[in-house]
Amino acid sequence: MSKDFPTNKNYPKSVNLPKNRVSRELHWWLRRIRYFYIRFLRLQGKPQKIALGLAIGVFLNFFPVFGVQMIFAVIFASLLKANKFAAAAGTWVSNPITDVPLFLFNFQVGRLLLPWFDLSVDQLYLLSYPELMESGLAFIFTLFFGGLVVGSVASISTYFLSLYLITRWRNSSKGGKPFRR
Repeated sequence: MSKDFPTNKNYPKSVNLPKNRVSRELHWWLRRIRYFYIRFLRLQGKPQKIALGLAIGVFLNFFPVFGVQMIFAVIFASLLKANKFAAAAGTWVSNPITDVPLFLFNFQVGRLLLPWFDLSVDQLYLLSYPELMESGLAFIFTLFFGGLVVGSVASISTYFLSLYLITRWRNSSKGGKPFRR
């Protein structure tokens, strides 16, 4: 078992950890998720900077730059003076499970907006690798253009929704109007 996962020796007697290994690992992951959730709620800074960081992260989700989205998000957040942690957290929408449907949707949107590229998803399944490389520029341009459009809509809506929610959250925690009606 890894040293990172908790054992009963690492906790005070008052914390009762599950006995089996799977439950302990699940407990460890749930604690990590809760930690980052609380850390996200307690982010310091202006709500506009946090919302901008989230919007940057969400925008970069829609581009096929596998593995470096978080790095790009932090770089762009630094350049725009936005919250870097919020930008990194915004990229968590995209993961190996959601990448394929997300990029297929981006491709379809790009294909609808750029009708002069005669590509369809069905044709891409039938193409061999050399044929795909021949049509590569049209495919990549269509995918990136669809990602630009979908990412812009998603990031703008993320900015305003998160700005509203962060402002309401902070007002409710300072004795302002309550978060829930």
